[in-house]
Formats: sequence, C-alpha cells, structure tokens
Amino acid sequence: MTSSKLVGPGLGAAILAYLIWGFLPLYFHALVHVPALELVAFRICLTLPFCLIVIAWRGFGAELRAALRNRAVLIRLCASAALIATNWLIFVMAVANGHVLASSLGYYINPLLNVLIGTIFLGEKLNRTQWTAVAVAAAGIALLLWGALDMLGIAMVLAVSFALYGLIRKITPVASVPGLTIETMVLFIPATCAVIWFALQPAGSSLTHGAGTAGLLALSGIVTGVPLLLFAFAAQKLDLSVLGFVQFLAPTISFLLGTVVFGEPLDTVRLSCFVLIWTAIALFSADMLRRRRLESRSRSEAPA
Repeated sequence: MTSSKLVGPGLGAAILAYLIWGFLPLYFHALVHVPALELVAFRICLTLPFCLIVIAWRGFGAELRAALRNRAVLIRLCASAALIATNWLIFVMAVANGHVLASSLGYYINPLLNVLIGTIFLGEKLNRTQWTAVAVAAAGIALLLWGALDMLGIAMVLAVSFALYGLIRKITPVASVPGLTIETMVLFIPATCAVIWFALQPAGSSLTHGAGTAGLLALSGIVTGVPLLLFAFAAQKLDLSVLGFVQFLAPTISFLLGTVVFGEPLDTVRLSCFVLIWTAIALFSADMLRRRRLESRSRSEAPA
C-alpha cells in the first residue's frame, strides 16, 4: 500500500463523507415532526435536481444517456432504487422512534454481510479467520433474539437492504452519479405523489410548518448527494482496504450519538451484541491488514 493511498484528498473526502453520514441522525432528529414517508419523498425529489446539476457540471451526460438506453441496466437500477428507498425510509423511522443504536448496529453489520454476499453470489472465498468473524457476528445478532427484537429487525433490514443495494450496483455497469440520478428518476414520480398527498392533508405540507423546517427539507438533496459524491471520489483514489476502515467511522459516530446525545438504553443484551460485532470487525480487519502486508511484500520482492 503506497503512502499516496493513505494521505491526500482521497482520504480527506472519505473521512468527510463518513462524518456526514455519521451525524445524519442529528439532521433527521431535527425533522422528527415530519412524517418519515414525506421526509424521504422530499429527499428523493430534491436529490434528483442536485444529481442533474452534477451530471452537467462533470460532463456525465453521455454516460447517463447510455445507461437510460440499456434495458438490463435500467431493470437493475429499478431494483436498487427500491432497495435504497427502503433503506432511507427505515433509517428515518429508526431515528424518529429513538432507535439510533439499531441503525448503528445495522451499518456495523453491513460490511460483514457484504463479505458473505460476495461468497454466496460472486464466488468469492473466505479464509478461516473471515469465517470466524462471520460466526462471531452471527452470535452477536442471535443474542438479540432473546431481548431486543426491535433492534434486531431494524438493524437487519438496514444491513440487508444496503448490502443487496451494493451487490446490484457492483454488477451494474454504471458510474456512481449517473446511477444515483437514474435511481432518483425511477423514484421521482411516486415521491412527488407522496409530497402532493401530504400537502392535501389537513395538516398540510411540512414546508409550511415554519422556515426552519422548510430550510432543513430544502437541504435534503444536498445532504444526500454531497457525501455520495465524496465517496465516489474517495473510491477512485483510495485502496479498498483503507476505505474499508474509514467506513466504520459513521456507525461509531451514530453509536455515540445514540448513547450520549439521545440517551438510548444499552442493556446487557445490546451491549453484548455490540461487543461481539466489534470483535468480528477486529478479526476481519486484522486479517485484511495481514493479507495486504503479504501482497505488498510479494510485489516488492518480485523481480523487475
């Protein structure tokens, strides 16, 4: 791993992206009075123009048109759109109902689930240490069956929906920004219908519920789009192993927010689950570092 992969704008972009994602519960908690479905609908409607601006700015128009003409790509992006919309909705509902710890657990589980999905669907192989990490994580998840089913349900829906989303995007030949643009295009009409439906209710649209609420809702497209752009930039500049470590920043921030800021209870069952998940992550990360060192050594010893 070269030093250029460890420092520089790529690492800065990755850290900033995961900082934004980590502190998102604060943003959504400030909008807790907005119905979750309406909030997600606004998020979709306002992300699309943001994406279109970026498409024009970065010159992705040709890639966007090519993807729109590819039927197989469109079918896959319809599926990924449904998954990311589900993920966004459950996350907003979790924050609104005081389950930030559950969302944190879901995103801790996600990278381990990605590894398992890669084994099942992509033919990737796990070594003994990686299987041990998966088993330890499974034990932690199983603990929730005995005392925290609400946390288990939220965490698993978030982890599974985002892992399957990642799988579809991995096998779909489309770049990050054009892909997100098409996903929001797919969701735009139902999201607009939802926004109109809420506006016609007796309470009216949440946009009319004060300047603060309207301002925060107006930011939802930027809050969604900016970290995704930063992540896409970082993914091009960084080794995946470095990016893999940085991704734990977001759920760690959410965990601290849940316990310190929102005062969510952390009983023995929940704490034991987190300890097992953290152990699994430590095992997996240590193995990843070991393999990276071996690869670097092999490259340095190879004849020129």
